[in-house]
Amino acid sequence: MVTKQYTGSPDEADLRRADSLARTIFSDVANKWALLIIEALGEGTLRFSELRDGVEGISHKMLTQNLRMLERYGLVERTVHPVVPPRVEYTLTEPGQALRVTIDGLCDWTHRYLGHIEASRDHFDS
Repeated sequence: MVTKQYTGSPDEADLRRADSLARTIFSDVANKWALLIIEALGEGTLRFSELRDGVEGISHKMLTQNLRMLERYGLVERTVHPVVPPRVEYTLTEPGQALRVTIDGLCDWTHRYLGHIEASRDHFDS
């Protein structure tokens, strides 16, 4: 699959502008559940129940809402298999895989600086 790059106005890609499309996308995708779902799907195609089990603490409602949003943005592909009962699988698209690389960087940063951040929080809170 080839991903078409956005060629709209620079204002639409400016995160500093309250009315930019980029800010809307960033706001939706940069929530804890979406990030964890993308990270889980980076391991491969998963069914809804596998995702729910893999993202500890997420409710059925939040998983459904976030999967729909990620599908709307073209980051997740939903496949329904015509069997009884229906089998639905989710997988990352090419843009979703590219975003996962960024999320992996954020996870690496978190692991690297977790001790520092924890010490800073303790110092600040004391």
